[in-house]
Amino acid sequence: MLPDPISAQNLNIYGSGELTWEQVQQAIEKGVGLPETPQFLGTVTPDGKPSSAGIGCIQSAGHLYFTSGPTTRKSRNLTTNPACTLSFRFPDVDLTLSGEAHRTTNPTELDQVTAAYRESGWPAHREGDAITAPYSAQSAGPAPWHLYRFTPHTAVGVALTEPHGATRWHFAPH
Repeated sequence: MLPDPISAQNLNIYGSGELTWEQVQQAIEKGVGLPETPQFLGTVTPDGKPSSAGIGCIQSAGHLYFTSGPTTRKSRNLTTNPACTLSFRFPDVDLTLSGEAHRTTNPTELDQVTAAYRESGWPAHREGDAITAPYSAQSAGPAPWHLYRFTPHTAVGVALTEPHGATRWHFAPH
């Protein structure tokens, strides 16, 4: 599970119910790691232009993770500026998390996350300080892939079903 936010701001302009963090956590638990859940990483190029790419996130030990080849645009962007967004479309909520992503090379963490990927159906394993598998998404570039841990600063959720709430959450600085 992601950390609990330290504050919330109701953004609902129509007067219907508030979107709770618990609803969002449930959506994350059910939808992250599923191939049918649209997931996008937004980064910033060195000259300040936005860049977006589809990714495959996984949740492990209270963090969101994703992989990327070291020569891809997203990895190069994160090397110079770790600020990024993760966006998801779950069945009941659209969610955009803003924060930072940093490469992790910790063998224990890599082993935990590759185990989570394997449980979700992707046959990933650790190879040194990176991840490899027989295949991955085209946007990941060729193996081996770096593993990135995402730390949220803020989140905005918009409910897609009744009661159609909208909320912004802030997380404690890390």
